[in-house]
Amino acid sequence: MSKPLVEGLRGAHAGYVLAHGAGAGMTHPFMTAVSVALAAQRIATLRYQFPYMEQRSKRPDSPAVAHAAVRAAVAEAARRLPEATLIAGGKSFGGRMTSQAQAIEPLRGVRGLAFVGFPLHPPRAPSDERARHLFDVGIPMLFLQGTRDELADLSLLQPLVAKLGVNATLELFAEADHSFHAPLRSGHTDADRIARIAELVAAWIAQAVIDRPSSS
Repeated sequence: MSKPLVEGLRGAHAGYVLAHGAGAGMTHPFMTAVSVALAAQRIATLRYQFPYMEQRSKRPDSPAVAHAAVRAAVAEAARRLPEATLIAGGKSFGGRMTSQAQAIEPLRGVRGLAFVGFPLHPPRAPSDERARHLFDVGIPMLFLQGTRDELADLSLLQPLVAKLGVNATLELFAEADHSFHAPLRSGHTDADRIARIAELVAAWIAQAVIDRPSSS
């Protein structure tokens, strides 16, 4: 794993191991903006690259390779934030690889998973088969999702979250797509939505994560 990017260590009460999406790495402006917004909520972030992104390949890593990268990043975050409440997840592909890793074997010290646009299915191919492993996650999950996300049909996602029960929380962003962009008529800017992402993650950590015992 290349050197990760760490934001907001000073004064942080929680840490988020934040993985990037399939098409853009940890330095993408969206990832940077989310990290800055989380720091304002006293949530540190550790961003990292999957190996394929380091190699400048357009083809994502195999699940086994991606899962190993997730575990290495979690271990590094735990080293840097030994006293903080630790969560993991990330944007799209990064969030899904994190949840798969957690479902196979709990990520040491991780108390919850936050997904910034969970990729439930490919575009124009609605299905919930990618979500089967989520029933084995065993810790709180936060789904932040745009209502126009082509990778998460709400008619599938909302029943799924209901079936996951008390472990799952769904927060919707009206008219936002998979990149959390929305038409001007929505009345909110991209910056507004990024700030809202940080606020929701902070509230969820306080309400759904902190009072639960650690899985480590």
